Amino acid sequence: MKRIFCLLLTAVNVTVVLADTPPAPNGAAEQKAGAPKARPAWEREWAYLSRYRDANAQLAPPAAGEKRIVFLGDSITEGWAAGGNFFPGKPYLNRGIGGQTTAQLLVRFRQDVIGLKPAAVVILAGTNDIAENGGPTTLEAIEDNLQSMAELAQCNGIRVVLASILPVLDYPWRPGLQPADKITALNRWIAAYCARNCLVYLDYYSAMVDEKRGLRPDLTRDGVHPTTAGYAVMAPLAEQAIRETLN
Repeated sequence: MKRIFCLLLTAVNVTVVLADTPPAPNGAAEQKAGAPKARPAWEREWAYLSRYRDANAQLAPPAAGEKRIVFLGDSITEGWAAGGNFFPGKPYLNRGIGGQTTAQLLVRFRQDVIGLKPAAVVILAGTNDIAENGGPTTLEAIEDNLQSMAELAQCNGIRVVLASILPVLDYPWRPGLQPADKITALNRWIAAYCARNCLVYLDYYSAMVDEKRGLRPDLTRDGVHPTTAGYAVMAPLAEQAIRETLN
């Protein structure tokens, strides 16, 4: 029965083609003098399925004894690698894409996590849902997507670390949403879900929140994304969570 459930759950994670996906440029007709260059193909996809496709194809299987870890998330995960300080020397893979919601991460979970055969996945996601990057949504919908990713991983023998959302007082690109209460509620759910299902909860929030329930000013420039100082706080917490889940 469990085998059937896993197969059904895995079937949810399929490639989706949406009607509102922008069409590809129309050859030379689009390349007028002074016109901006066409965006990369992966930027014209809803879930950016091509973003890491080549890198994934070139990746060798894990070596004997290698404990490969995939970090899956949005710009907070992607930005970790930009400074060149993403766990040097460790078999950790960064599969973050800026702006993504949990729905988009779920769609690419098979190719960017399961297909890479990691020992564990660290999932940090949900803040862009609360920022309504994909339109208005509910906490229950975010929770469903996180739970689906966790269950997909477990069905494929991958251990799971679920991270708390970082504190935010206001999103610069969509001000006025007052996200603090939703972030607190979602983190509370993530922690409880991990406790119920013997998963590791990675609590970035408590180490990075200020007295106003925003991201500490010494750890960010825009109130949402960590600086190098912010990632320096996050790194040992992530390492501790990885050790815990592997042990």
